[in-house]
Amino acid sequence: VQLQAYGGGLVQAGGSLRLSCVASGSRFSMNTMGWYRQAPGKRRELVADITSGGSTGYANSVKGRFTISRDNAKNTVYLQMNSLKPEDTAVYYCGPVGYSIWGQGTEVTVSS
Repeated sequence: VQLQAYGGGLVQAGGSLRLSCVASGSRFSMNTMGWYRQAPGKRRELVADITSGGSTGYANSVKGRFTISRDNAKNTVYLQMNSLKPEDTAVYYCGPVGYSIWGQGTEVTVSS
């Protein structure tokens, strides 16, 4: 499977960004997909996931601010990020949960 995330950038605190991730492969619709992030000097963490049926889960740090969604017809998963904080600064990746597969990430920088 190949994954390409995009949509990152520089935004002020309180702003919003929408990330997209396009995945190759016919099994996309069957996988639980996740958005992960890795800040400098920190471990990669799962921030949101979505099952094939659309059930979602969020890390406490982003709950109420981030929304994950997917379009199986487009093999795409999205992450809408609102009320961004400087601590959200990281490289964001997507991937199927449980497989340690991540494509090229997209960098998000939130200035205070």
